[in-house]
Amino acid sequence: MPEVLCDICEERKLKALKSCLVCQSSYCETHLEPHLRVKGLKKHKLMDPVINLEDYICQKHESPLELFCRDDQTSVCVICSVKDHKNHNTVPIQEKSEEKKTELMKTHEDMQLMIQDRIKKIQDIKHSAEVRKRNSEKEKAAHVELFTDLIRSIERCQTELLEMMEEQQKAAEKQEQELIEELEQEITELKMRNTELEQLSHTEDHLHFLQIHSSLCSSTNTRNWPEISMKTHESLETLRRALTQLKDTIDEKLTQTVSTELKWMQQYAVDVTLDPDTAHPDLILSDDGKQVSDGDIDQKLPDKPERFDKCVNVLAKEGFSSGKFYFEVQVKGKTEWDLGVARESINRKGDITVSPSNGQWTVWLRNGNEYEALSSPSVSLSLRVKPQRVGVFVDYEEGLVSFYDAESSSHIYSFTAQSFTEKLYPLFSPSLNDGGKNSSPLIITTVNYNK
Repeated sequence: MPEVLCDICEERKLKALKSCLVCQSSYCETHLEPHLRVKGLKKHKLMDPVINLEDYICQKHESPLELFCRDDQTSVCVICSVKDHKNHNTVPIQEKSEEKKTELMKTHEDMQLMIQDRIKKIQDIKHSAEVRKRNSEKEKAAHVELFTDLIRSIERCQTELLEMMEEQQKAAEKQEQELIEELEQEITELKMRNTELEQLSHTEDHLHFLQIHSSLCSSTNTRNWPEISMKTHESLETLRRALTQLKDTIDEKLTQTVSTELKWMQQYAVDVTLDPDTAHPDLILSDDGKQVSDGDIDQKLPDKPERFDKCVNVLAKEGFSSGKFYFEVQVKGKTEWDLGVARESINRKGDITVSPSNGQWTVWLRNGNEYEALSSPSVSLSLRVKPQRVGVFVDYEEGLVSFYDAESSSHIYSFTAQSFTEKLYPLFSPSLNDGGKNSSPLIITTVNYNK
């Protein structure tokens, strides 16, 4: 508080010790002395020094405000109590002050209890978070160990398979070479026999011809080659089928895990309705507040502070400042859209840089097949299936915003370890109409939650 100076000191003003409500002046120790000694002055009302003495004086009667009127709930002077406030219930100002102090102490105690209660809640949340984090770390470690063993096993299987294939390749090449050599040997022998037969056919020695004819025309000592076939390695095909089946099983189990996780999140489904007061003027909202599309025409709506004037966005009426919530939006037939959540104080005017640091946690689609999570920096997303219905899950205390393909039960993207300090609102943008190519609406759908 500023220092109150003596009103009587002329040259160097000293610090006031008391203020007199009757004299309407403040006095240092020296100039206060008459008020402590002179009989008439001793009756004056003294108080701790204040600068604004006029606030303690009745402006109508220029008398100290020493009483409090309970009927009119205002401070009054003695003259007021016998005139304007005659027959009113008045009490000394000190008495009323003590009553208020008692109320203040009660409020103070209640507030202390509220503070302690909230401190305990914070401790409980932190404890719960620590337990959850420890359990999560254990689960992650167990999954990492499991996948590490699986990868190690697959790598070992791959090494053994390649070695076996190499050995089989060498064995096949050896067999092929042996067969080729045998065939070449038989070809040589057959050519020699054929030459002898050719020569014999021209002989004029009939007796000699008859004597050797039988031996030359007898069957040769050769294989029946049409009966010989190369061995096929059916074991490799069996292994390939087994590995394909293993891959399909792993994919199925992972899908089941995400599906189970999504079902758990769906229990936190909330009823979300679009807020027309926040909608960009180009946007057309359905009467039930569940659908939004870009009409490509400015509707000349009032420029309210909460309305987006450049980005074709609209927020939900419902905001959330704690707990978990989940909602689903149909995006079927669209080439562009934005979905996510935004904090209450998000900028609604002019161009907006979309990022968590600016209070927006969003995933979007552009050009029909380009998906991005608008983080810092943005993350390109490669989705196996084009989502037709997107689920958005938020855990406020956990700082988590997750996006899912609600139909295929597959995970799209998660913003993790975020810090939320304001109310969060679901955010929707059907994006521009694009000459009718992107005219389909975003539709907030009912969540089908089955335990």
